Amino acid sequence: MALDAEVAVGQELNQLMLHGYRVYHDFPCDGFNIDHILFGPNGVFAVETKGKAKPAKGSTKQEWKVAFDGQALQFPNWTERDFLPQARRQAEWLAKWLTSAVGEQVQVKPVLAIPGWYIDRLKPSDVFLFNGKNPLAWAGIKSATPLSDSLIQRIAHQVEQKCRDVAPSGYKEEKKTLK
Repeated sequence: MALDAEVAVGQELNQLMLHGYRVYHDFPCDGFNIDHILFGPNGVFAVETKGKAKPAKGSTKQEWKVAFDGQALQFPNWTERDFLPQARRQAEWLAKWLTSAVGEQVQVKPVLAIPGWYIDRLKPSDVFLFNGKNPLAWAGIKSATPLSDSLIQRIAHQVEQKCRDVAPSGYKEEKKTLK
């Protein structure tokens, strides 16, 4: 279920490339990964995806709703508090890494995706919660300090270096053995 959720969210996030965003999936960090990162004129976002099964078919849409009070997610049968701190930690790690890598302060906004759920936002939060659909609704919001083209290029360069560090195995030279 987790992989399916990440793929679904990734496919939606890829649509942001049509609006000038750079989108990367499964970004490697120090001993963990960030499911998705994206950046563009309106900022840098670290997206954590959590796949949670909805109640069985035949349930009402009301049972497919999660209430978000800014501190916890209230699902129909349980409350979840661990997802938000994880999203914050990942955004903080990425902000520190990018700031060091580009030599300029970079803020990263934490985002939590729970695909397939209806979200009832009761209070604001520093973590943006979305259901995996229409990411332009939050990524397209104008930032108080938009990113310059130069900063976007420097971030892109650093992210590319970290993401593209594996040599393709199809081009390795075969070792010939002497007989």
